[in-house]
Amino acid sequence: MNLHLEKPKGKSQRSKVTITGSKSETNRLLLLQALYPHLTIDNVSNSDDSEVMSKAIKKLSTTNYQLPTEIDIHHAGTAMRFLTAFFAIQEGKEVLLTGSSRMKERPIKILVEALQQLGAEISYVEKEGFPPIKIKGKKLSQSKVSLPANVSSQYISALLLIAPKLENGLELTLEGEITSVPYIKMTLALLNEIGVETSFENNKIKVSQKSKVESQKLTVESDWSSASYWYSVVALSEIGTQITLLSYKKNSLQGDAALAEIYQDFGVQTIFNKDNSITLEKVKRDQLSIVNYQLNNSPDIAQTIAVTCFGLGITCDLYGLHTLKIKETDRLEALKGELAKLGADISVTNESLHLKASSEIKENVAIKTYQDHRMAMAFAPLALKVPVVIEEAEVVSKSYPDFWSDLKTIGFHIAEI
Repeated sequence: MNLHLEKPKGKSQRSKVTITGSKSETNRLLLLQALYPHLTIDNVSNSDDSEVMSKAIKKLSTTNYQLPTEIDIHHAGTAMRFLTAFFAIQEGKEVLLTGSSRMKERPIKILVEALQQLGAEISYVEKEGFPPIKIKGKKLSQSKVSLPANVSSQYISALLLIAPKLENGLELTLEGEITSVPYIKMTLALLNEIGVETSFENNKIKVSQKSKVESQKLTVESDWSSASYWYSVVALSEIGTQITLLSYKKNSLQGDAALAEIYQDFGVQTIFNKDNSITLEKVKRDQLSIVNYQLNNSPDIAQTIAVTCFGLGITCDLYGLHTLKIKETDRLEALKGELAKLGADISVTNESLHLKASSEIKENVAIKTYQDHRMAMAFAPLALKVPVVIEEAEVVSKSYPDFWSDLKTIGFHIAEI
């Protein structure tokens, strides 16, 4: 499905949008709920990734113990990492964990080796170091493990989430400089919320063993990554434009909450309302000519920021992006290719992006999405400047299935072509 997008007609407006729960929080809580069935979850994400995660857990729980189970998680990277750890401790069950062709190109070796250090039985079915993998669930006897600190935080969180169910808990040593600290802290905060004791000092994380937790309901905060596209919409709109987003906390566990501070540079003010909503308003401010951000704690908003800067004619330098090379696509190369088609002067390295200010944006360019939901949504707000075409637009279902209908509600003209 290819969509043609044009800007809304008329002057500044006030709109309200409801975004479902954070995919990051939901997937962590789904795994904890599988380990501790007395937990219930509110405001669950309606993303494909969370659906896949939930179905995979249910499939294993209803499968005969003697039979190997094949579980296909498609493009869901979080599910691949979290479920690898989860299935490793399901005693007596055997799983073949696989995914899309792109998933088979995304490395899993560091996590597999860490689990093997703990005593897990995992083997590769095709290419060494990559899915699909065969996992024989068993009781893990070891409690100490180390891995490089600059890897995807999902590897680290996968280990932390199963840690309370290990016989002696877990002592995890991170070697080197840590990437994506907020996501690690999110995992630890959710563990604390259900009553698991943790500590995170220097490069050492400890999680205590806990066989049972009390019954409780946990409410998932709405997704800040999904909010980023609305920040971009407001930044590219006229002064006075307001969009209110529901179910957000001022003291968020999500690293992408950094948006509230970053987008001040683009004239977007964030008002935290008493009802746990936020209002984004475009205010008058002096136009910046250049910005630079270190995004190692929130790499998922890099695409949105780059496109916003291009739309506003601002030079930007973004750093700390090395994990983007192993996402749904190589996001740095994808950004370079698609922004260049629009007329951008852009270069990338293995961990950074450099965009020069441009006053011209080419119209009706077809943006290739590379099966990456964030490519589709990051480029959509550019329709406020020029008409654009988004190819394979259905890919947004991975994290934000209602995105296109939500854009229509605030006046965007969207037609299937």
